Amino acid sequence: MNDLQGKAVVVTGASGNLGQAVAAALLQAGARCALVDRSAARLKDLFGNANEALLLGDVDLTDAQQTTAALTRAAAHFGRLDGLANTVGGFAGGKPVHEEAHATWERMFAMNLTTALNVSRAAIPLMLRAGGGRIVHVAARAALTGVPGLGAYSASKSAVIRLTESLAGELRDQNIGVNCVLPGTIDTPENRRDMPEADFGRWVAPAEIASVMLFLLSGTARAVSGAAVPVYGRS
Repeated sequence: MNDLQGKAVVVTGASGNLGQAVAAALLQAGARCALVDRSAARLKDLFGNANEALLLGDVDLTDAQQTTAALTRAAAHFGRLDGLANTVGGFAGGKPVHEEAHATWERMFAMNLTTALNVSRAAIPLMLRAGGGRIVHVAARAALTGVPGLGAYSASKSAVIRLTESLAGELRDQNIGVNCVLPGTIDTPENRRDMPEADFGRWVAPAEIASVMLFLLSGTARAVSGAAVPVYGRS
């Protein structure tokens, strides 16, 4: 995956557990990264000393105009855009579909689908201008089947897979590959706190997901597009 050296890649949600891992792995691989997040302060704390990193904070990716402005700035800064690693998303649920608040449904689709749609629509014209590129979204294992008590989350992540497949089909002849990963339970401090009796060793680490995402961003995966790649750990 040394072909990522010098590539210009946007990482969304860069201050999150997975976003941090993806950004760190890309920077280690020599990529030039635009790190996008809602929190400018957290970006500065985490990556303020990182070489080849453009920090773009205070960006709400549910807002199409803010999203386009951020990615356009990234492409202008680096002279092109080669990749997009979209790690933004959210989780909520716990109630049956008929009892779950409508606001929860709206929130899940905004955080998981609208963000993926906005960053895709912003990135694609920039990649076409550059002659191609790679896009990787994050769906979830729960996207593959309806999960009792998690209807809104499952449906929103399932929509990310359908978006990925549609984009891949539309862009297959324009040298833009679009894929997504399907993590199982991610080993994060928050999940350990919320599920203290679980076997953490069976969960998937953010760095392991990042490795798969880097493969999909690389030229090694040029023949792969429209895939939803399971990354479950041992769960």
